[in-house]
Amino acid sequence: MRNWTSLWPTLKRLLAYGRPHRRPLTLAVLMLWLAAAAEVAGPIVISYFIDHILPEKMMPFWTVAGLVLVFLALQVLAAALRYFQALLFNRTALSVVQQLRTEVMDAALRQPLSVFDTQPVGQLISRVTNDTEVVKDLYVTVVASVLRSVALIGAMLVAMFLLDWRLACISLILFPVVIVVMWLYQHYSTPIVRRLRTYVADINDGFNEAINGMGVIQQFRQQQRFGAKLQRESHAHLQTRMATLRLEGYLLRPMLSLLFALILCGMLLLFGLSPRVAIGVVVLYAFINYLGRLNEPLIELTSQQSIMQQAAVAGERIFELMEGPAQHYGLDDRPLGGGAIAVRDLEFAYRRGLPVLRHISLTAPAKSFIALVWHTGSGKSTLASLMMGYYPVNPGTLLLDGRPIETLSHRVLRQGVAMVQQDPVVMAETVYANVTLGRELSEQQVWHALEQVQLEPLVRTLPGGLHA
Repeated sequence: MRNWTSLWPTLKRLLAYGRPHRRPLTLAVLMLWLAAAAEVAGPIVISYFIDHILPEKMMPFWTVAGLVLVFLALQVLAAALRYFQALLFNRTALSVVQQLRTEVMDAALRQPLSVFDTQPVGQLISRVTNDTEVVKDLYVTVVASVLRSVALIGAMLVAMFLLDWRLACISLILFPVVIVVMWLYQHYSTPIVRRLRTYVADINDGFNEAINGMGVIQQFRQQQRFGAKLQRESHAHLQTRMATLRLEGYLLRPMLSLLFALILCGMLLLFGLSPRVAIGVVVLYAFINYLGRLNEPLIELTSQQSIMQQAAVAGERIFELMEGPAQHYGLDDRPLGGGAIAVRDLEFAYRRGLPVLRHISLTAPAKSFIALVWHTGSGKSTLASLMMGYYPVNPGTLLLDGRPIETLSHRVLRQGVAMVQQDPVVMAETVYANVTLGRELSEQQVWHALEQVQLEPLVRTLPGGLHA
């Protein structure tokens, strides 16, 4: 039970995203119960036909036709109710996933830049896409299936006790054994599911690395090595997935089918060996029918644990990202003035124990120019990133206009400090969007900026101009 204790807070938090959709979910649950009642009523109609109509030598046409129509109407009603409740659950699931993806992406955009120096991009992509998709399955598959199975089992138990309480009591022996089977399945499958989600993230990371470095891979003829690496990761995912399937094959359908067979044998013994117990053929037929139908929802309840565990593990990864520290800036919102820079005994390391800058000190007076010239990897770009406020300064001091950089707000830094990157980043947007970057600038201002960097003639040759 320790595993459920650790997974339940995450599942509870994921299910809390459905609170704004209480009304459609309540309506869907009501439809589930009505559909279950309609399904359970079908065997009762057939039992009435066998008990009251079949023994008669003459079967009234309208009575038989009425029973047939009632039976068909119940089946159509159950199917229609299941269809509409599935729509409601899917609509809620898509809304929840949309909200989750928005929050996860917002958290990823606010991560400290140091996170992107150490964590592969594929891991982040997996959390935004694959993990949120698994959460959708929690609502579409798990919640809907669990509620439907519980409704169906409850309706069948009520009908069974109304028909014969002795046979119903024999059937109840099944439930404690099913609980034990479910606990065993959950106990052994949780670590497998955790490995499964890790392998999915590794595969995404491998594809991302291969695609981004395709030029280098082909230049140095590394296709075979990267292909073998992706094959190993895919094979590990396959083996882990097969382990879950084998576990389901051992503990779910064969075990529960055996239990149902034993319960049915107990009923037949009670019916055939005890002369004092009189059980009608109609009641026995109804119980056999219910036991046959009871098998599937119990198996479905047990099998949903795998998806539930995957959703819980995915939720842990999502919330770990959402609760991670955001990029930190100060609160000083006063604009920068002359732009004087002072660096005193500055040290910095991307990884602990591997310093990039050591005891750096320099001064750049206001309205002056300074050039830093040294070999590649000496820390020039790192120092520029520190002046942009991308990384915390410790130990040492970095002052802009005499104010410590860690006290300046994000708005002040972006408005007062400009930086031209060595490697340009072009987003999959229009020229206008790439120049403005979300700022409210007129097209005339954009054209002026393009003219300054000598891109204006090239952009005018594009079919869409600024909006190409």
